[in-house]
Amino acid sequence: MPNDNILQNADKTTLVNQISNCVYQAIATIQEQQPELLLEKYRNIDWRSSRNQSAFTAKLAELLNSNYANHALFSELQKFLKVLLTPESFNSSILLNLLDTIRQLSSNNTESDNSFISQNIEISQQTSVFNNTKILPNIGIAILLLDAENLQINVEVEKFLTTICAYSLQVKIAFANWRSLGKFDVELHERGYELIHVPPGRDNADGKMIAFGSSIYERYPKAKEILVCSTDHVMTNLCNHLQQNGLTVYRVSKQGETLSVLNSNTGKIINIKPNIPSLEKFIKQLKKIIKAEQKRTNSYWIQLAQISQTFKNHYQISISEVVSKHFPGKRARDIFIHYPNEFVIHQIDEKSELYVALFEIGDSQELDIMETMPENSVSACLVPNIKSKTDLEEALKQIIINLTIKSPGSYVDISTLGSKFNQQYGKPITEQIKSLQLSSGFIKFLKSSTIFVLKQTEKTWQVAVR
Repeated sequence: MPNDNILQNADKTTLVNQISNCVYQAIATIQEQQPELLLEKYRNIDWRSSRNQSAFTAKLAELLNSNYANHALFSELQKFLKVLLTPESFNSSILLNLLDTIRQLSSNNTESDNSFISQNIEISQQTSVFNNTKILPNIGIAILLLDAENLQINVEVEKFLTTICAYSLQVKIAFANWRSLGKFDVELHERGYELIHVPPGRDNADGKMIAFGSSIYERYPKAKEILVCSTDHVMTNLCNHLQQNGLTVYRVSKQGETLSVLNSNTGKIINIKPNIPSLEKFIKQLKKIIKAEQKRTNSYWIQLAQISQTFKNHYQISISEVVSKHFPGKRARDIFIHYPNEFVIHQIDEKSELYVALFEIGDSQELDIMETMPENSVSACLVPNIKSKTDLEEALKQIIINLTIKSPGSYVDISTLGSKFNQQYGKPITEQIKSLQLSSGFIKFLKSSTIFVLKQTEKTWQVAVR
């Protein structure tokens, strides 16, 4: 009997130590991969420190040992994890895998087997917003099928969809002719999607998704839930087929700017309306998109249509909607005109494409952004009434006077001066200087003139009429 007690104590100690180490490794992995699942005060802790690991596992082992005998071990583990993690973390694959690992460890220990399994279910229970279904680790998975030609979902929407599912979302598959969607395939790949390419054609992506989805339970035997993301009505038959084969189907579609999720089992619908960002955040989002497009296209000038499409793909809302919220009655293009210190626009005439760029002064202190123009637009922008250096000086002088009409003699940023010249004469200032065969750049031109006086600030140059 004494020997049996020693063995039992050894088994208990081994199990508790194994569980403590598994929990610690899971927390460290969460910090690296999904830090938002940690409560804020624990996100900056060095979870890979050996000192922290020793202190953490010792404390957890002490807690688990004290509750081992009265079968409250996993109840205490649940409370312990809730102190560190957000409620959403219990829906993550990392934590579900942890619980499954602990269950397997426990099943090898005869003393704690029954206690563990019952408590293991309790710790992983989460309530679905649809049907109060309980999440059970390692019993099933959720799969997302996306018709990327028909519907785009951003990271925020995808995170919300994971909270709807009762099972862990482990497989994401997108269907499209990727040649027609720019760099969207790169973004989806980085988000963990399996990409299936189809040739050009109106219904090719639909057909491939339906064919693939119809046999999903054969490809993924553990599949319990399917998110079918497409606004196309042809997907109704696929949803019915999957439901008839015992799967819970969530139909994700879009009407206008509202995304809706239909639970095929209960008939309940959740509508997801896009959040209107603050004006400050909106400007930052636009600048981020323009910079990314400038880098991708190797051009400073980006079509407004391209900016609008990229913005809608990223944030599931149009530029026009945001502008209408903050500036009722204004158009999407008006936001770029309203912020001349952030953006510069170019348009040959009212019927041509509108191009947008950012004001950024390079290390050479020249307006690099003005160095290139949209293709085939330079010749159309020649200004016949500026034929000499004197004409150009007079044009710039008049712009400065107009800009400082309320405070004559004050300075203006050369970026603002260049923007106003471009808007008024339809041509970048550096291009105008070149067309007059003046060898100097913009800064040197202003310095060489007896009409202007310049001063240099920390970040830019400013100019005034002498």
